[in-house]
Amino acid sequence: MTDLLSKSEYQKIARELKLPTQAIVDGKACGAASGETFATTNPATGEHLADLPACSKADVDVAVASARAAFEDGRWSKLHPNERKHAILRLADLMEQNALELSVMESLDAGKTIFDCQTVDIPETIHVMRWHAEAIDKIYDQVSPASDNHISMIVREPVGVVGLVLPWNFPLLMLAWKIGPSLAAGCSLVVKPAAETSLTTLRVAELALEAGIPAGVFNVVTGSGRAVGEPIGRHPDIDMVSFTGSTVTGRRFLGYSAESNLKEIVLEMGGKNPCVVMSDATDLDSVAAHIVNGALWNMGENCSAISRLIVHRDIKATLLDKIKKLANDWKVGDPLDPANRVGPLVSQQHYTKVASYLTGDVKVLYGGQTSEGRYVHPTIVEVESNDAKHAREEIFGPILTVITVDSLNEAIEIANDTEYGLCASVFIGNGKRAMRAARAIRAGTVTVNAFGEGDITTPFGGYKQSGFGGRDNSLHAHDQYTQLKTLWLDLNDNEENDE
Repeated sequence: MTDLLSKSEYQKIARELKLPTQAIVDGKACGAASGETFATTNPATGEHLADLPACSKADVDVAVASARAAFEDGRWSKLHPNERKHAILRLADLMEQNALELSVMESLDAGKTIFDCQTVDIPETIHVMRWHAEAIDKIYDQVSPASDNHISMIVREPVGVVGLVLPWNFPLLMLAWKIGPSLAAGCSLVVKPAAETSLTTLRVAELALEAGIPAGVFNVVTGSGRAVGEPIGRHPDIDMVSFTGSTVTGRRFLGYSAESNLKEIVLEMGGKNPCVVMSDATDLDSVAAHIVNGALWNMGENCSAISRLIVHRDIKATLLDKIKKLANDWKVGDPLDPANRVGPLVSQQHYTKVASYLTGDVKVLYGGQTSEGRYVHPTIVEVESNDAKHAREEIFGPILTVITVDSLNEAIEIANDTEYGLCASVFIGNGKRAMRAARAIRAGTVTVNAFGEGDITTPFGGYKQSGFGGRDNSLHAHDQYTQLKTLWLDLNDNEENDE
């Protein structure tokens, strides 16, 4: 585990940080064409951090032209796979050398706890980059079954210029999930970080140039979804867009594609993830620890968070007692204090939304408090049925909703009664019943007797309105950034050969 510093040491690093303030286009730092800027602030304090370029369609056009020129002249797309691999590995090395800086910058910009940033997000980001780099020269193309008269090869080619639109909840990790395989494939990139959390993306783009990734290959344009995201979605010279964010916005990208050049769209969107716990679940202390981590990690601002606890009546009281006891250890406060596990929500708008679930006719079993500075404390609520808004809407905060059931069949029916299908967990002592339940739940990732998302080797994405068009992570992530081409060699010799 990464050694943590003291709160005062992190505060000193924060005071001395030099924050990026410019977009990166064609290898150069630049402002918006309009000269306009927008402020990014610290969610924990409201403190002004930096003024960033408020880019618009004109800036997107320049970035796309830069990416297209880089792609067509082959400075990256036609580079030998081994050279691309080593450039990405150099980038990963630079990220590791600057890991403490990136951790503090991420915490300041997103409100994420320094504990999570330094022990999870930044180490995993670096690992993801190295994993995809190492995969570059280990993914083989194919030869189809041949006759004596032909050979056919199926080869991958980079899809071209891709737009990468990032969420605010895991700025660096989601960046790595997308730039790792897209750079590995040989694509050129136009990246739009979330307006709330742009700083670390800009810093990584600076490090990419230092690592030797050519100018024009990794462009970053900052600004709002309407001013930057929509022009990316509609741009006729972008070949593919990968988006992570809300289902509402994901729908828009499908519309942008249909109304423009039918670019490929990959969407990773929301979740309302069930955790099914049956009466034969073993080691309820361990079960409770998984549930608390799954519900509260990253303040619940996590598309794979455990949102619905679907628990058998016979063990409900015992399990909830254990969950409440463990939740007491998740201290709320200054995210630069490594003792704290729950920081502020990312913005006032999001805080207002999440806090609204604590008012009105709701049965609060634990927590329910808020505190100044956009803090929502760990909370457990109970609902009578899966029809309640707490069971149906994606809250995206540290609020766990409890639903009581009397059988596994009832639990599976409720687990599947959602428009989402991203992740799920089952805790069942009988192995066969556990696997049958995991197979029956319609979600992209189902963990058995654990909470998690798999790892870099396993594809991540969802069913139904949680995902569309492809998967992040694993070798499958490389598929979405490549096109398949068939090369057919006809070996027929129609001329008579007298020899």
